[in-house]
Amino acid sequence: MAPIGEEIQARLIISQDQLQTIYFIAGYTVGICLLWSIPFVKEILLPFKIVTVMLHELGHAVAGLMTGAKIKGIEVNPNEGGVTKMVGGNPYITLPAGYIASAVWGGIMIFAGFNVLASKVLAVILAISMLMTLFWAKNWLTRIVSLFPIAIMAFLWWFNNSAYLRYFVLFMGVMSSLYALWDVIDDLVLRKVNESDASQFSKLCCRNKLGPRFWGVLWFLFSLIFIAVAVFAAILAFKDDGLNPPPS
Repeated sequence: MAPIGEEIQARLIISQDQLQTIYFIAGYTVGICLLWSIPFVKEILLPFKIVTVMLHELGHAVAGLMTGAKIKGIEVNPNEGGVTKMVGGNPYITLPAGYIASAVWGGIMIFAGFNVLASKVLAVILAISMLMTLFWAKNWLTRIVSLFPIAIMAFLWWFNNSAYLRYFVLFMGVMSSLYALWDVIDDLVLRKVNESDASQFSKLCCRNKLGPRFWGVLWFLFSLIFIAVAVFAAILAFKDDGLNPPPS
């Protein structure tokens, strides 16, 4: 029986399938960064961006429930981002909860994107989360977009033995991980109507001595840590290339 250290060392050797997945993560990151704010072209990302915003807002809602708030509703607007309306709760927890949720969702989806079976499990969890958002939805856009990822995942689950499902899950993971960065850019550069959570939190905490850029960068670095942990964990966990049948 090989020592534990040697076994871990052996499992850290990146397989061809894992290397391909890492290339996809890098490609998605570059593509999303290029497309996110280019006029007209950025509309390609719009439905996926709104899904990412909804996961972010769901983080606010769950944190609100955990701190005793009453959730009035969740609204998403393609031009204004999203807002979770609640009464009560602890703003020191509920405000950063959106970015933390984006980072956690991003890390988990990237981890699951390395494996078809893990992507199926994540797809079920994501579908349940979208149905939770549907329960709190207060406008038609939010209701429609709640069903959008469920429909895509159901099709990809059925199509070609689910071979493409993990690439969609991986893409949404990268989108979610990048949310903190682009939310602050939208607020500070493009000046959307709803303030970013970083702007609101900077006013609440330390009386603006630490500006929104500081909090935005901090939460973005938090997302990068989750990405690194997710990739490292996936390399250790998923070693059999046969678990990911190639798309045909």
